[in-house]
Amino acid sequence: MLTVSNVALRYGKRVLFEDVNLKFTSGNCYGIIGANGAGKSTFLKIISGEIEPNSGSVDMEPGKRMAVLSQNHFAFDQYPVLQTVLRGHQKLWSIMEEKDALYAKEDFSDADGIRASELEGEFAELDGWNAESDAATILSNLGIEESIHEKLTGELSGTQKVRVLLAQCLFGNPDVLLMDEPTNDLDVETIRWLEDFLAGFENTVLVVSHDRHFLDNVCTHVCDIDYSRIKIFTGNYTFWYQSSQLALRQRNDQNKKAEEKKKELQEFIARFSANVAKSRQATARKKMLEKLDIEEIQPSTRRYPGIVFRQEREVGDQILTVADLSFKNGKDLLFSNLNFTVNKGDKIAFISRNTVALNTFFKVLWGEEKQSSGETKWGVTVKNSFLPNDNSEFFKKPINLIDWLRQYSTEKDETFIRGFLGRMLFSGEETLKMCNVLSGGEKVRCMLSKMMIQNPNVLLLDEPTNHLDLESIQALNNGLVEYSGIILFHSHDQEVISTIANRIIEITPHGMIDKYMSYEEYAEDEGIHERRKELYAKEGVSA
Repeated sequence: MLTVSNVALRYGKRVLFEDVNLKFTSGNCYGIIGANGAGKSTFLKIISGEIEPNSGSVDMEPGKRMAVLSQNHFAFDQYPVLQTVLRGHQKLWSIMEEKDALYAKEDFSDADGIRASELEGEFAELDGWNAESDAATILSNLGIEESIHEKLTGELSGTQKVRVLLAQCLFGNPDVLLMDEPTNDLDVETIRWLEDFLAGFENTVLVVSHDRHFLDNVCTHVCDIDYSRIKIFTGNYTFWYQSSQLALRQRNDQNKKAEEKKKELQEFIARFSANVAKSRQATARKKMLEKLDIEEIQPSTRRYPGIVFRQEREVGDQILTVADLSFKNGKDLLFSNLNFTVNKGDKIAFISRNTVALNTFFKVLWGEEKQSSGETKWGVTVKNSFLPNDNSEFFKKPINLIDWLRQYSTEKDETFIRGFLGRMLFSGEETLKMCNVLSGGEKVRCMLSKMMIQNPNVLLLDEPTNHLDLESIQALNNGLVEYSGIILFHSHDQEVISTIANRIIEITPHGMIDKYMSYEEYAEDEGIHERRKELYAKEGVSA
């Protein structure tokens, strides 16, 4: 058990937390959620001991071991990959080092023999004889091939390093596991493996993530940071979100009697418990929800942006035709042989193992990059709007948000402009902020305001959830589900793909796969898996 007692943290006059009293127990996974700047990562650092609170304490059962997903991607550059993973279990690694030093001595004494015997006993207790094979297995499951296990960690790409550090924290069955954004830079297959690993993990997990699909699949509880307090709620993220929204509607409904509200909440819990049957931790979660006290369900105080896309006119029959499209970046062939037509009603998720290929593909569609060969042809009725992965070019001029958004609107009235900014949570003096000093999340919200004000009938979205908090991601997801126009998008957010896409196009260096089906159907289709193996075999990459 991990206990947090009377913890408070302040920076000057700003209070992040106070009077935090929580217990985290084995067999549960706790998703830490909160608005940007609420202190999610800071709370994990308090738990790990990296940051000292102003008051209070964090206590772990004696003899238990904590593992933390390292955020320093350069800390282990001088060590081989396999050794980097083994170093995640500090006690075991210390024993291994001391053993090796003893056995390397030329003047091995009787005292050394006694000490070596003690170390061998401890080594066996920690399952040290299987340590290297266990570490290698985790690395392989995370997509780090055996051929690079002996390379220096510093020689790996950024994405590979993330996976090695993830393997490091998972290694050795820690009693408490702390993970801050563990799905960053992972492909969908690896995320699924991690979900399965954590679903079967019998100890305690605390995780910060903006991936709602991941939180739903691994979390038994949600820790909500709000108003300088932290409360634990039973259920995963979707249960917390839907129940808090229901409680908020009930609070605002003055005419509904208390008994009717209680019955409505009970029916909601019963429905959600029934749906849990499909999840990886079905039985445990179902029992938790059925035992849930109605009083635990409370309205969230969070503010959600109002993201609504409307079409100025409906698109015609000719939307977009892509013929024999290819792009080569120096010696690297990012994609080739792309042939498809966009049809009415399409909401297409583009996927690939190479994020750079997808970013480039969207730039080609928008006309920002010139393809190596082939062509793209847009229909005359199309009015499209693009949310790029890199929006820095839009925010170089030091102008306020009102003047910034006015550039993209045919209606110049300030009240009209403020209305769109207000929907994206920029109100009052915030509308006078200089656009060149905005945070990453604020810039994306501005770009979404720009898109909404243009009333497009085709949306091009390249990683639209980047930099957004969970509230903005949820609002964007809802807005895209309701949008009646065409959507062409690329996202690492599985929930966005699953709830929006009715067509999947996977692009590779040597062709594409194009299927009208849900993402879940696509991921489980054996025929598609075989086709993918064929395409990647041409590149000398295993599928």
